[in-house]
Formats: sequence, structure tokens, C-alpha cells
Amino acid sequence: MPATVVVGLQWGDEGKGKTTDLLAASVSLVVRYQGGDNAGHTVVIGDEVFKLHLVPSGVLHPHITPVIGNGVVVNPKTLLTEMAMLAERGIDPSRIRVSRAAHVIMPYHVALDGAAEARLASDGLGTTRRGIGPTYADRSARLGIRMGDLLEPEALRQRLARILPERNAILVDAYGQPAFVLDDLVAEAASWGERLRPHIVDTTTLVQDALERGEHVLLEGAQGTLLDLDHGTYPYVTSSNPIAGGACTGGGIGPLQVDQVIGVMKAYSTRVGTGPFPTELDDVTGRHLLEKGHEFGTTTGRQRRCGWFDAAPLRMAVAINSVSSIMVNKLDILSGLPEIRLCTGYAVDGAPVRWPVPLTELERATPIYRTFPGWDADLTDVRRMVDLPAEAAAYVDALEELAGVPITLVSVGPERTQTIVRTGRVQPTGRRSTEHALDLRVAPAIG
Repeated sequence: MPATVVVGLQWGDEGKGKTTDLLAASVSLVVRYQGGDNAGHTVVIGDEVFKLHLVPSGVLHPHITPVIGNGVVVNPKTLLTEMAMLAERGIDPSRIRVSRAAHVIMPYHVALDGAAEARLASDGLGTTRRGIGPTYADRSARLGIRMGDLLEPEALRQRLARILPERNAILVDAYGQPAFVLDDLVAEAASWGERLRPHIVDTTTLVQDALERGEHVLLEGAQGTLLDLDHGTYPYVTSSNPIAGGACTGGGIGPLQVDQVIGVMKAYSTRVGTGPFPTELDDVTGRHLLEKGHEFGTTTGRQRRCGWFDAAPLRMAVAINSVSSIMVNKLDILSGLPEIRLCTGYAVDGAPVRWPVPLTELERATPIYRTFPGWDADLTDVRRMVDLPAEAAAYVDALEELAGVPITLVSVGPERTQTIVRTGRVQPTGRRSTEHALDLRVAPAIG
């Protein structure tokens, strides 16, 4: 069996946690392939709400092996806390596996991240100050600590003895922050290693062996395409590659092992932190989306910036991810709005522009909108497209037309069961059909 990748098509926070949880019913492994505990996935099962930061959403299915791949940067303290939370709530964390090659977010990474953002003040990038960027920077500079290093205290000491003096010099001289003590760091890191020893493995072999046995592997990314380090609104991006290609490098699979890429987006747009956001709404409609959509960051609790759906970058997001089908989340949040606007492109200085748009132009871009009539009906109990208000169905059809690939799943609420499966969607020429796979995997999960 091949692999399926779940990828966000916007600025993150699209609801990938629900999508992954929904599809995980019929797979064996769920692999997180990039990002760190700056990301968060919220999964709702009945009256229970699970907020996950590092552990893949599939952990809530007892048959799943949740895998944290080599492309993830791991704060062991966060991981241990999350595992303890799962155990307290009756979820077995012993199944969790972490790549030996995943890089460790050390305390000095967190300190460096926070100090840099504090110095920049209003000119900062709006990071979560979790140490993600500095850890990826050390990874690229070949100065990182990997999860496997935590299992060998003497080798760990040698590596930290080479790395720490420079990190301390930056903290003390550039930021006026206290230095870290080598012995204390080694002792703390070695204690993480001992507690996590049963979970730290070669996850590439784990994933490849599962595929060879004919098992289906689901790979989930964090953040979204527009925050991708290479293809996003740089420099207001994350430090890794959330796009589907990142699943290969960060999850340990080859491109030809990917059979489906399921793009996830919600029926409007949100963005956390700084950076251009052409469709942002600072009015009563924006407040409606914020409050009804509970648009607060899973990790930080920060209020998300809300706006109309921005389809200007959508075709590019679909193309660079090779998206085969899409899940739209939070259609129900639009209920009660008198009209709904959909951005189909931008104009800069009166002239239309095509994505990607240079940052200096994007910051002054004017959205080009198409307007749709709204609807008042509560959608949370709808399970078939034919039962949607005609206005809501027309809006979904418009999103599908702009995306150029089928929208096969529509979410009308946070729970697994609050999902519409759209059957009979016609695939564009040259793309493999996913209808059979979705019938097999999704229907049992929501039926």
C-alpha cells in the first residue's frame, strides 16, 4: 500500500488534526514530518477535546503507531508532558516512536528565540518563541543535538562542549541573558534520554518496513503551504517545509511511495503572527469568524487574524503539493453572515497580479472579490451535500472550481461525525482517483 500525505493549503490552522484523525481509522502509522511544538492540532471526540503539539493526531486511535519523523524538531520536555497528559486521559503513549535523527530543541534555543523576538519588538517575525528557528538553524549548520545523542551522555557532553561556548557568548554579549552551564545541560538532556529511550528508534526503517508489509502510512504536516520556508511569504514563514515534498525528507519515504496528497483548507482564512494578509477583516465579520470559529492558537492561545477565503495562492498551493483532493473545514462557521466574499486575485497599483507576489507588492495588494449570498441555517447536523442550503453548496462548488481538484470532504463541525463525504467527484486529467480510498477509509470513521 502507498502513503497518503495531509498538507495545509493556507497559513496553517486549517484543521489538519481533524482530517488526520478522520483518515487514521484505516491506516497503521501516522507520521508527523516537520515542525515542532510551535504547531498544534486540536481533535474533538464527543465531549473530549485533545490539544496535541508534537504527537501525531492518529494517537487517538488505539491501533495506530504514532511516529515523530526525522524532520521534526523535538522539545523533550514538551513531549514528555504531552505523553503524560495522554496517559492521564486513557490514551496509551507507549506506542509513540521518535526518530533518532530528529533534532532536539535545547534550552538555549528557546532562550535565543525569545531574546531575538524581544529585541526586534514590533518588527519581529511573530514566532511562538519555542526555539524552533534556532534549532533548525543549528541543524543546517551541523551544530545540532539529535534525539539519538540523548542516549549517549559522554558523546552528548563532547558535542555540547563544542557548541555551548558560542551560544552562551551570543546570549550574554548580544542579548544580556544568562549563560547555560554545561554540566546542568548534560544532566538534564541525559535524563530526557533515559525516559524516552523506549521510544527513540530508526523511524525511516519503521516506515519503510510498514510499507513493504502492505500497510498504509499517513503523513501529516504542521503549519501550511503559505508558511513554507521556500514557497511561503518569506520571511514571515516557518523554519521548515510543510509542503508535501517535506513528507519525503522529513518522514523517510520516496516520492513514488506517495499515492495521495489530501490538501486541507478552511472556508475562510486565518493567520497567526505578523506578515501580509490581504483579506484580513478588522470589523464585525472578522469578529464573527474569530469568536464563532474559536480562532485562538492551540499552542499559544494567541488570537488569530481572520479574513475572507483567499484563493489567489490556491492554484499554486495545489500545484506544488500535487494535491489530489481537498477537505474543507469550518463551513458551518460562515452560517449567519448576510453575504460571503471570496478573494479570487489581487490588484497592485490598479493592475492584476499573479501569485507568487513579491512581499513589497503583497503588502499593498488590493483583493479582488466575488460575492455570494449567505445563509442562516445551522449546518452542524448536515451529513449530505443535498441537505446543505443551496447558497452553501454553491460556495463549496466555487472553491472547488478555483482549486482545480475535487473537494471530497466537507466539515460542518469539530467532531469526526460532523463530516460530509462528497462521492462521485471527477478527477482532473492526469490525477489518480481517490474516491475508492476515501470510501474505504472515511466512511467507517464517520458512519
